[in-house]
Amino acid sequence: MLKNLGPQGIAGLVIVLAGIALIAYQSLLIAAGMALVLAGLGLVVKALISGMLQSFGMF
Repeated sequence: MLKNLGPQGIAGLVIVLAGIALIAYQSLLIAAGMALVLAGLGLVVKALISGMLQSFGMF
């Protein structure tokens, strides 16, 4: 998976994890909610991209 992300994707992932860790330092409940929102958003984006590529016959 990390090969597909590239250096910018890995940096983005590190920044997101650091942000959630910073929020968790203050409030674990809010950090857990934000992590769930980010995971859900990632799944929605993956589904949209997969659907778009499938409509073009590429996937």
